[in-house]
Amino acid sequence: MSKENFIQEIETGYTFEGASIDLGAAMYDKETQSDSIVRLPLSMMNRHGLIAGATGSGKTKTLQILAEQLSAKSVPVLLMDVKGDLSGIAMPSAGHVKIDERHAAIGFPFEAGSSPVEFLSLSDEPGARLRATITEFGPVLFSKILGLNDTQSGIVALAFKYCDDKKMPLLDLKDFRKVLQYFMGEGKAEIKAEYGTMSSVSIGAIMRKMVELEQQGAEVFFGEHSFEIDDLIRIDENGKGMVSIIRLTDIQNKPKLFSTFMLQMLAEIYATLPEQGDSDAPALALFIDEAHLVFKGASDVLLDQIEATIKLIRSKGVGIFFITQNPADMPDAVLGQLGLKIQHALRAFTAKDRKAIKLAAQNYPITEHYDVAQLLTELGIGEALVTVLNEKGIPTPLAHTMLRAPQSRMDVLTEEEIQDIIDKSRIIEKYNEVIDRESAYEILNGKIEEAQEDAQQEKNKKEQAKAKKTTSRRTRKEKSMFEKVMSNTTTRQIGRTVARELTRGLLGALGIKSTSRRRKSSSWF
Repeated sequence: MSKENFIQEIETGYTFEGASIDLGAAMYDKETQSDSIVRLPLSMMNRHGLIAGATGSGKTKTLQILAEQLSAKSVPVLLMDVKGDLSGIAMPSAGHVKIDERHAAIGFPFEAGSSPVEFLSLSDEPGARLRATITEFGPVLFSKILGLNDTQSGIVALAFKYCDDKKMPLLDLKDFRKVLQYFMGEGKAEIKAEYGTMSSVSIGAIMRKMVELEQQGAEVFFGEHSFEIDDLIRIDENGKGMVSIIRLTDIQNKPKLFSTFMLQMLAEIYATLPEQGDSDAPALALFIDEAHLVFKGASDVLLDQIEATIKLIRSKGVGIFFITQNPADMPDAVLGQLGLKIQHALRAFTAKDRKAIKLAAQNYPITEHYDVAQLLTELGIGEALVTVLNEKGIPTPLAHTMLRAPQSRMDVLTEEEIQDIIDKSRIIEKYNEVIDRESAYEILNGKIEEAQEDAQQEKNKKEQAKAKKTTSRRTRKEKSMFEKVMSNTTTRQIGRTVARELTRGLLGALGIKSTSRRRKSSSWF
């Protein structure tokens, strides 16, 4: 096919009736065609997307371009900043001669600009703290995060039901652990009577899964004040969409926490936003950098949940864009849901790499203009293969594209600049306040302490009654013995007295008679 036919194909395929984003200019035979602009239709940006490519090929800058262009079109943006290099979107570019050269080749001038930014954090990074309560997860999602079997999931559901019935808030992990401990200890009889018997072995397995989650820092994520989705979909006074940047530089070695947060965030967005179907622009664009962290080591159940959420959340007007090195990092079920694909260069250093490139090439529309597998290894920095769904939902022709430069700074902000943005934040005071209100942990502790006090009082009463009974029995016994002893002593005393008196009486009588006889005898002489 000739160059003219190629240009016509690009112009036809990338011209849309509604609003669009200018991404760059198409390239033919490695030459930029300034009259063949590659655009992205704003109305189809809720069909999700993929930005892939080797390290250093320009993925992050492409993410930056899309984010700032969406913000300029009044679309709020949420960025997962794993490497810490996206903060520059808050400041305008200082410009550069190479940027001017690039835009001269593309066919439209370069204009520096910035976007309104809000910094968020899951941990100790500067920014408004993101939190969620156990209750907001619900028993199904919480069980999937922990990777529980059906029996263990049933216990989790029972724990939620018990706390609902008893009006006990489940806010953080210590609340849930206390409930499980109560099930195995003081509350075992109560639970058995109301809900049936449950295995202590299964409860122990759940608690071990919770320890695994805690070791990745989840205890700082669960709790209050829960983040409200309305604070993610703000428009500033200039009509630009707010770009919320979640700083995740310390989360790279905590994939369990990252996937937990992502699932909760997607579930909360889906539950909060109204149905809007097809519209002129998405309600929110979500960019997940280093997306392999979400799927690394994820269970089949967790992957199914992510896939289902991605399918359903489109109707809420939310577009999700994954940024990773190779399309192979994405599960096939998820990859099949991505309408926008921007593929940067891949490197073929090994035989395995070459096989991966051939597979990656098969993810893109068939074209007569390029040897896709070969071109993937030859793309320069800031170049990519692009395809998107047009307004009828049909994939556009594959276009080798020279991408425009970001209007904002292509570097990180200084600590002072970040702090200045945080100081001006309207929400940081709201979310960084530490709240630890009475919840299941405190209520059950109070219940256990009360039960222990009642048990101690009952024990004391029994001991007092036993001591009183023992004392009474001992007193009666001593009295009986005393009476017996006294009775024997008195009898013996009386006997001795009577005997003595009788003896005295008898001896007295004998004495009188003897004296009388002696007197008589003496009178005979």
